[in-house]
Amino acid sequence: MIIAAVTAFFFTFMGTISGVYRVSVGLTPMQLVLVGTALELSVFIFEIPTGIVADLRSRRLSIIIGYAIWGLGFILEGSFPFFGTILLAQVVWGLGYTFTSGAQDAWLADEIGEENLTLTYLRATQISQIASLVAIGLSVYIATFNRGLPLIIGGIGLAGLSLFLIVFMPETRFRPVARAERESWRKMWGTFKDGYDVVRGAPILLIIFTIEVFIGLHSEGIDRFWEAHLLRNFTLPSFGDGWDTVYWFGIISIVTMIGTLIMTEFVKRRLKVDQENNALNAMMAFITLTVAGVMLFALTSNVTVALGAFMALAVFRGTIGPIHAAWVNKKVPSEVKATVLSMLGQTNAVGQIISGPLMGVVATVWSVRAAFVAVAALLAPIVPLYVRAKSQQTPDLRQQ
Repeated sequence: MIIAAVTAFFFTFMGTISGVYRVSVGLTPMQLVLVGTALELSVFIFEIPTGIVADLRSRRLSIIIGYAIWGLGFILEGSFPFFGTILLAQVVWGLGYTFTSGAQDAWLADEIGEENLTLTYLRATQISQIASLVAIGLSVYIATFNRGLPLIIGGIGLAGLSLFLIVFMPETRFRPVARAERESWRKMWGTFKDGYDVVRGAPILLIIFTIEVFIGLHSEGIDRFWEAHLLRNFTLPSFGDGWDTVYWFGIISIVTMIGTLIMTEFVKRRLKVDQENNALNAMMAFITLTVAGVMLFALTSNVTVALGAFMALAVFRGTIGPIHAAWVNKKVPSEVKATVLSMLGQTNAVGQIISGPLMGVVATVWSVRAAFVAVAALLAPIVPLYVRAKSQQTPDLRQQ
């Protein structure tokens, strides 16, 4: 819960203005997606090796290293507002991300038990929303003086978190391999092969990996273009002298956070998503609503409708995340969990690497609106994949 609160605070502190920062320093639509591509290439290259290290040595150590490197990447981006250094920063914090991706979920599952994951993820999401609400106002205020300063402060915060975890983070249930085998590349390859064999032999995991491809394919367009779409295709209302455009992005973030907090509480209380059938039904519904929101955001010419559509789709995406993470986590055996989850992260990165430049071409040759229509088309196939997963209703692999 502390990790959830602190990371949410600093990521929101940075994320509220990061897109505005990149647009304000003059990045073109193609450069915006190349920034994302650099990040995802970094994730693609480092995801599985860092996941294997987490399984063989220490998930706690991997997480601590990850937040330290992640913080350094954000400090670099905020300090030097140039396209080249922003690209380099993505590589650095992409490396940091891979040390936490998979390892953090696997560490949590070991420490609290897989039966407690779904409700824990939902509660952590709610705590994250509260922490993020606090961060938004501070970020917007500081960004009115210097667009890059929230990135620098956020990076320092993440590096500080790694120092906190050195002292206070427990790891009581993880069992690494014997010391003689820890640094063996043969053992690392064996761990990867075990993870690969688990995926290849389980139809449900093949479906999950296919879903992850489409998640990666669609997300790059939304994440890289939504600020540019609002800034370049609409005139955002002003509320008097001294009104800075960045205030609107603070408002969007606040509404989205509150909406996600309310929605996750509703899901937790009413939908019983700790049961697989209910989780799949909820995910299908939220994906369908997200597709509709993306299309409306792409096609409307009314700024009020555009703002409402984006905030709605952001709430749907934020709510489905913890449900999907818990559902996937329950399907993977503990002994290869970090490796398989890292493979999933790499699969997502492949989707983003493929779609990023394509979305950049669409936005450059046609328009950013056309890119969002393409995003909706890439998101829609996830619905029948969840239907397919529901029809199988296979038991958790950890029970086989």
